Formats: sequence, structure tokens, C-alpha cells
Amino acid sequence: MNILVAGLGLIGGSICKALKKYTGHTVTGFDINHDIEESAMRDVALDSVFDGSFSGLDIVITALFPDASEKFFRENIAKMDKNTLLTDVCGIKGDFSRRVRELAVGNGMRYIGIHPMAGKEFGGYHNSTPNLFRGANFIVTPTEQDSREDVEILKNLAVELGAGKIVVTSPDNHDKMIAYTSQLAHIVSSAYVKSPELLLECGFSGGSFQDMTRIATMNEKMWTELFMQNRENLLFELDTLLENLRKYRDALENSDYETMSGLIAEGRKLKEDNIRHRVGQPN
Repeated sequence: MNILVAGLGLIGGSICKALKKYTGHTVTGFDINHDIEESAMRDVALDSVFDGSFSGLDIVITALFPDASEKFFRENIAKMDKNTLLTDVCGIKGDFSRRVRELAVGNGMRYIGIHPMAGKEFGGYHNSTPNLFRGANFIVTPTEQDSREDVEILKNLAVELGAGKIVVTSPDNHDKMIAYTSQLAHIVSSAYVKSPELLLECGFSGGSFQDMTRIATMNEKMWTELFMQNRENLLFELDTLLENLRKYRDALENSDYETMSGLIAEGRKLKEDNIRHRVGQPN
């Protein structure tokens, strides 16, 4: 296939590198930073830099922030071939996907969103790697109106990128689950590092500290867009977390050993059940 990747950051750059390393697809890249385009050409992550022509493309992938992805589609869809499949790798679907799909259908085209569940502590093209998606979960978010053939195209693309478990779900269910499994964790990490002890932690921290704080380095512009576009789902998860944290705080304040032990045991059992469930799930 002929594939255009718009946005050559960590995810877009890694998609290009993986496609070039593991597939026979022809890869065209676009980034507003021309130095990055040149770097991608030197790395043989691209066959060519986008020249403004959308002719002959089989897939267009936007690897941009949500607002920029939507803007890219709106500004360029009239120039695209009708048989081109549109997709994006944004961490939000829901209303965003509905708007892009309506735009695509209105122009006689097809759109289905995807979301590779992979990342790194630091973003940008120079941190991209062809192995970023190896073994990662990969979500495809069609609606009931979308064709099974297009879903299979994107599932096969995920396999070629190296994805592990591929999940097909609705855009709304994607956002509900991502609020819990990703966005809540990023907010907790961002809040956790605001302790006055942060600059004194050297020599006192281990794996648990690193696990809790790694994603606090997130890009504030992108994640603010993601949080705000998934506001209701994320508020539900935050309220649930705050309610649960209050129970631990009350047990500490009241020196209530029995309640604290019960809360810890409850969490342990839930996680053990979660691990057993994951082990029993097919890839």
C-alpha cells in the first residue's frame, strides 16, 4: 500500500520506521518541521517527503494532536482520492471520531480511528523506534456502519507494526476505558510529583517511585486536549479514585489498623484477579 503519515513525532516516526523495517509498503511522511522530515529521510524511515499530492494513497494516518488531526482532515479532504482510507492514532475517539467520520462520509470517503497503546517517557521523532509497538495493545474503533474489510485492513496493519493484542471496540467504549487505563494514570502521576519531597528523593526511591512518576513528563498541550475531550469519563474515574483515597486517609487519621488492612487486602485481591484474568485472555 501507499501510506501517508502526517506528523513525525514519537508515534508517527515509529510507525514510519516500523513500516519501512517490517513491511513492503511505500511510506510518505509529512511534518511541519522540515528538519524532522530530512532526518526521517536520512534514517530511511520514509520513501519520500509529502509533496502536497494525495493522489494514489491507500491510507492517510494522522499522528497529530486531536485538534490538529481534525484540522488536517478538514483542510485536505477535498484533495484526497475517494478510495483512500483515513485513520488517526489520537488517544481520544468519541465525538472527535464522529466529526471526522461525518466529514469523510460527506466527501464519499471512509474513516476508522486506531489507537496503538504504546509510548515512551519522552516524545519526539528522535525518540521514535521501529520496535515501539512490539507486543503492545492496539485498538481499532469502527462504528456499525463501517465495513469489515476496512477493519481487517487496519488490524493487518497493526500486526505488521508488531502489535500484540488487537481490540475492536466502539469509539465511545474506547474513551470510557482509556479514561481509566491511561488518562487517570497520567493525572495521578502529574499530581504525585508535586510533593515538596520530589527534589530530595535521590537515594530513597525504587521501582514503585519510577513507575508512578514516569509519565509525569507528558506533553501538556496534547494531554490537556485529550482530558478535555474525554471530560465526563475522566471526571467519573477521578471521583471514584478520590472516594477510595478518602477511605485510606480516614483509616490513617483514626489509627484504624483493621480498616487499613482490609482496604489493602481488597486492593490486593482485585489486582490478583485482574492478573489471572489477563493470563487467561487470548492475544
